[in-house]
Amino acid sequence: MSLLTVKNLQQYFPVRGGVLHRAVASCKAVDGVSISLGESETLGLVGESGCGKTTLGKAIVRLLKPTSGSIEFDGHDITRVSTGALRPMRRHLQMIFQDPAESLNPRHTVRDILEEPFIVQKIGTKDERRQWVVKLLDKVGLSASVMDRFPFEFSGGQRQRIGIARAIALKPKLIVCDEPVSALDVSVQSQVLNLLLDLQREMGLSYLFIAHGLNVVKHMSDRVAVMYLGKIVELAPAVDLYQNPRHAYTKALLDAIPIADPTQRRERQLLRGDVPSPINPPAGCAFGHRMKHPKWKESVSMDLTLQEVAPGHWVQPCPCCT
Repeated sequence: MSLLTVKNLQQYFPVRGGVLHRAVASCKAVDGVSISLGESETLGLVGESGCGKTTLGKAIVRLLKPTSGSIEFDGHDITRVSTGALRPMRRHLQMIFQDPAESLNPRHTVRDILEEPFIVQKIGTKDERRQWVVKLLDKVGLSASVMDRFPFEFSGGQRQRIGIARAIALKPKLIVCDEPVSALDVSVQSQVLNLLLDLQREMGLSYLFIAHGLNVVKHMSDRVAVMYLGKIVELAPAVDLYQNPRHAYTKALLDAIPIADPTQRRERQLLRGDVPSPINPPAGCAFGHRMKHPKWKESVSMDLTLQEVAPGHWVQPCPCCT
């Protein structure tokens, strides 16, 4: 049984204009995404900026109300439940944000930030909460002496550790990691990634790991989903996807990974053209349209639902990309 099952999820935002500020169009940030995630599993989610990765993550934790589709978490349909009904479920469904400087309240001390989840869920006494805060700080590699300091007094890596401590405070089952290391120095990134892996082994966590760096995703993930213009175009076990990518967009992303050896040369598939607008996406294969592929018109009338081409390896069946 999957811990998380997302079916045909759509997240549209109204585009308003005119004197009366009426909705004149929709921005299709997430357009028919279906994914699943098992217990203690990490699903990597990759794609260019603006493809809808963060929007999908926020919809899953219900920071956004989905336009249509369904989100089933731990056997419960949380797609349209009320805020009050969702509150007890949030103990098991948390998020680590990209920029810890923005996601931590600058007016709250570390103690306030880490006690807040327990206060919202009405768990424990004041003394118990203080003990739990000390244990949380120790788990993420920080000293109890920092409890009365404010977020601006910490480095970026330390702030992200506080964000991670807040996310694991209530012992969740699933954490959506929204590019948790992209705002950090390279020297600190590996420390935070290893911390996340240690916490996963210790607590049995499941991660939806959103990232730009494909090397990071390979290191962290059991399976990887590739997203382009609001849709999943390929989904496969991490090893299979990196060794045998099937979709042209996936191949282009992998070609963009830098090689450590400066003397080594390779042929690269360069991404031509511009990403189509999510307000008015093209019919058929959006990537084929961008690349002006001669077979793009064939995809307009095709069903581009993901198809399984190998055990656990799903790809969009487009004539111009596979």
